[in-house]
Amino acid sequence: MKAVLAYSGGLDTSVCIRLLQEKYGLDVVTVTVDVGIEEEEIKKIEEKAYSLGVVKHYTIDAKEEFARDFIFRAIKANACYEGYYLSTALARPLIALKVVEVAKKEKADVIAHGSTGKGNDQFRFETIFRSFGFKVVAPIRELNLTRKASIEYAKKHGIPIPVDIDKPFSIDENLWGRSIEGGILEDPENEPIEDIFEWTKIRKKDEEVVTVEFKDGVPISINNERLDPVEIVVKANEVAGSHGIGRVDIIEDRILGIKSREIYETPGAHMLITAHNALEQLVLTKEELFFKEIVDREWSKLIYHGHWLHPLKEALDSFIDKTQERVNGWVKLKLGVKSLEVVSRGSPNSLYSKEVVSFDEESIDQNEVKGMLKYHALQTMLTRRFKNI
Repeated sequence: MKAVLAYSGGLDTSVCIRLLQEKYGLDVVTVTVDVGIEEEEIKKIEEKAYSLGVVKHYTIDAKEEFARDFIFRAIKANACYEGYYLSTALARPLIALKVVEVAKKEKADVIAHGSTGKGNDQFRFETIFRSFGFKVVAPIRELNLTRKASIEYAKKHGIPIPVDIDKPFSIDENLWGRSIEGGILEDPENEPIEDIFEWTKIRKKDEEVVTVEFKDGVPISINNERLDPVEIVVKANEVAGSHGIGRVDIIEDRILGIKSREIYETPGAHMLITAHNALEQLVLTKEELFFKEIVDREWSKLIYHGHWLHPLKEALDSFIDKTQERVNGWVKLKLGVKSLEVVSRGSPNSLYSKEVVSFDEESIDQNEVKGMLKYHALQTMLTRRFKNI
């Protein structure tokens, strides 16, 4: 029997290879989906998989698809969950879909993953796997292994791992963000050590002005340099990250209802979504903006919960896409040390009228508003009568 395993090369998935072989009696095919992994690391992951006895390993380059079809869609939806710009959560459905493709090709009996029974990824992976009718095996969860137990198992079986009991940080990285959890970070009273950060180390202390141009709701250039989707994301991470922008340290509500302390580095997401939001304020109507806030929040929750294929998510996509037809223009941002602010914006679809809003113009007869004011408070006025009884 054959299992296809979503493989990151980390502690849990490396332990899973041996567990699937020894405890479950399965031949293992591993799949690594590149959504922003360094080339050198990709080679190490493949070598490691074969050294652990897998029958076949697949490396799938999905960076362009991730940027174009997932990250750009997240920008249009201003995707944020409880203060976290979705990054890890956003990549999981794409990884799962690629694993399903391999499982079909390999005629696998089961699909496996290395998620624990406490985290979010089990939902994100299995929602996709089960949607395609696959049986799922999750060794870490099914054997109730703690992180310490997994580390000890790895050492006992000669499995090379990137963590130790003294530094048991779990790190996930893709084009859109980097997450760090575990170890001393599990206690919210502990301040994060500087060593855990990579993308947001301050390298620039002078202020910098950056212009982002959008077309149909997605960024197409930074500082007038036209870039493809992957290049846009990489550039945004470099620019914002160099100023120390994009660190998030939050108490997050997991899908199970468990509160967890999560630390993220999402500099590019912070910069691009801030700019996108500012442009929407310029071109969308008041009613569209109010309703889209609700849609964006629901869209983000669905993605966080792993519902990429949910019919409601598809319906929300349609609404969001329609609103983005007018989100064209540019936004200028000023970046400083750990600071980012919108300083100007412009659009051919702008609904802003300087002539109408200016206190120095007479384009509107101010007396015309009297009738509106009379009835604006009518129901409140009538309600007050009952309070005086």
